[in-house]
Amino acid sequence: MRLKDQTALITGGAQGIGRAIAETFAKEGANLALCDVNEQVCQATADELAKKFNVKAHAAKVNVTVFDECEKWVQAVMAVFGRVDILVNNAGITKDNLLMRMSDAEWDAVLAVNLKGPFNCTKAVVRPMFKAQQGRIINVASIVGLMGNAGQANYSSSKGGLIALTKTCAREFASRRVLVNAIAPGFIRTAMTDKLSDEQKKKLTDLIPLTRLGEAQDVANAALFLASDESAYITGQVISVNGGMYM
Repeated sequence: MRLKDQTALITGGAQGIGRAIAETFAKEGANLALCDVNEQVCQATADELAKKFNVKAHAAKVNVTVFDECEKWVQAVMAVFGRVDILVNNAGITKDNLLMRMSDAEWDAVLAVNLKGPFNCTKAVVRPMFKAQQGRIINVASIVGLMGNAGQANYSSSKGGLIALTKTCAREFASRRVLVNAIAPGFIRTAMTDKLSDEQKKKLTDLIPLTRLGEAQDVANAALFLASDESAYITGQVISVNGGMYM
């Protein structure tokens, strides 16, 4: 087991990509600390994975835009598990609109969750990681943070900023053996993409050399690699998981 007895903190861990990462980590022996704004679903996910893989799991309702909540979450995880090894900044939202029509509220909400959230969680977790002289931080960015996308000025800016934050933290934390990397998923089959029409899905897949949407497991596999010893000499990098849509 590649993550035996390690503690993995995953934001937005209740469902979708976050849940897939949590399940993949638990299968490799990691104990889980999941947070989400949907406390009921988060607790159900934690309970299910703990039972399925015989690991420990802690669930919490956390608003990642508020530093105090992130700090209290990390303190609670330390009290339960005594260590923090991996942080996955996965929580994210979209509020799409053309820039000329985008409201301040739409801009601010997306930047708060998608960029300030990882800043808050990273800041909260880095002290125990520094003390342990080890740690992995994995930021879930996006293909649109690399290539942009019409109607997503807020989302693409937040994910592009997250990539820049990744590289800066990688430089700052390397001397303490804390590795920081990002994953940039392309279009992944989730509840969000399930809402697209068949025609919209076809237009998307026509742009992807591998001719399919990605699966949450594709992203989880990349996260497992970055969390494991196999990536011990990798930091400050962005792994694209997009089927070749953007190269």
